[in-house]
Amino acid sequence: MTELRTPPASRVHEVDVLRGFALAGILVANIGFFADPGYAMAGNMPMPEGPVAMAITAFVLTKFYIIFSFLFGYSFTLQMRSAERAGASVKARTLRRCLGLFVIGLLHGILLWVGDILTLYAVLGLILLSLRNLRPKTAVVIGSVIIGVLTLLWSALAWLTTLDPTAGQPAADPAVAARALDLATGGPLDFLSLQLELYPPLVTMIWLFQGPTALAMFLFGLAAGKSRLLEEPERWSRLLPRIQWVGFGVGIPGGILFAWTSGASGPEEVAGVSVNTLTSILLAAAYVATLLRVIRRFPAAGRALAPAGRVAASNYVGQSVLACLVFTGYGLALAGKLSPIAVMGVALVIYTVLLWLSALWLRNHRYGPVEHVLRRITNWT
Repeated sequence: MTELRTPPASRVHEVDVLRGFALAGILVANIGFFADPGYAMAGNMPMPEGPVAMAITAFVLTKFYIIFSFLFGYSFTLQMRSAERAGASVKARTLRRCLGLFVIGLLHGILLWVGDILTLYAVLGLILLSLRNLRPKTAVVIGSVIIGVLTLLWSALAWLTTLDPTAGQPAADPAVAARALDLATGGPLDFLSLQLELYPPLVTMIWLFQGPTALAMFLFGLAAGKSRLLEEPERWSRLLPRIQWVGFGVGIPGGILFAWTSGASGPEEVAGVSVNTLTSILLAAAYVATLLRVIRRFPAAGRALAPAGRVAASNYVGQSVLACLVFTGYGLALAGKLSPIAVMGVALVIYTVLLWLSALWLRNHRYGPVEHVLRRITNWT
């Protein structure tokens, strides 16, 4: 039993802590759909306005999946080392792992959360596999070029939008939103029919709009993992205050601009996206730097978050399960009935429950349920 309670030697405590922290932001970003699915069905209806929505858009949206994507790239280097120690093929293991991740993501997207990102990660994982021999500096350069090109493309689109005074999103149809809410809060089959209707267009949007940034962060994570950046804290600890100053100094104004322009018609919204493409990475870096400093000073905070990070895939799916049980026809069907601040309260409860369950599970198991399935597929045992 002692062996089961001991983390594998290849684990990096800081990676687990950061992953556990990122799960909180992903939950806050995603739970708005479960609480009010109408805007997703309409395709262009913004999330409910107000200070809660403003804060989430400014400080959460797009920031935490960036951290998660970076950690995916970092973890890929740990998996490569594990395969090399075992004398196994990195290519074969990664191909099987990506296949397993894709299947799990597909089921997750159809049954629970149409905004699932695991299928995207599975496909991008194949690209990362082909780029695994890149030198760290080269990986950083390619990732930076991707972000730079994206920023320029959004900026060009914002300028082009100014040429058409009538440009902008068409008005959302309240009847469409009402129908989505009715399906979400109907029976389980009603909710499943909504999922099947929403999944194809939304997964396409996720792949197109989040894919390039996620790939760039994969490459940054690959470079950091190859350099063992998080495994040798003495190398980066002196840089953390500078990262915080730059990240918060640029990222917070960029996030506020993004929130202020979200939902606006015309070039303002596109310009906000352009700015956010860059500043969201800086703000995410500041979050990471802050947490790393916190856990060095208060190790208990790291110990509280690490179990959730060790079973991150199980927690990611678990968030959707609990959110569905609260908001959809799978359970209490509370979608559309809670205020934004109450929805954030539900998110806090879900995250707290999952932190507790993660620590409880790892007392007697080395891997989470989803991680166990992925491991079996990856190792083909």
